[in-house]
Amino acid sequence: MDLANILRPGAIKVIHTVSSKKRLFHTLGEMFADNYGLDSATVTAALQEREALGPTGVGKGVALPHARLAGLDKVVGAFLRIEQPFDFDAVDRQPVDLVFALFAPEGKGVDHLKALALVSRTLRDSATCAKLRANEDPAILHTILTEGPSSKAA
Repeated sequence: MDLANILRPGAIKVIHTVSSKKRLFHTLGEMFADNYGLDSATVTAALQEREALGPTGVGKGVALPHARLAGLDKVVGAFLRIEQPFDFDAVDRQPVDLVFALFAPEGKGVDHLKALALVSRTLRDSATCAKLRANEDPAILHTILTEGPSSKAA
């Protein structure tokens, strides 16, 4: 599994600001609808339900919202870089500016966990995060994410 198979180039955006998690999840819903043909409202609701179980802000400005959805045949992702970090209730109480959202098929728990581990490893790398924060071009962001040192997993 590698990030190039999870993250389409069109599923990357840089936005100036976001006012709330609800608005963020709505934006992600639109991105998943546009890039993977998923229902925006279903995506938004799934992210909100998962977040109600506990915050997916993992620290150091990174959030990894994720959920499982019926009807998917593989893990898919979307990435947002937010120019104005916002409060996401992250574990370290720091505002979030890098968001990598994942959806996995129901019943594919191993793939879901592998994808989460892969994204987590990639975004734990401080050099990778610095490059992501220094670029605005979605094509460059895609390259950074998919060609980084941690972008592949067994």
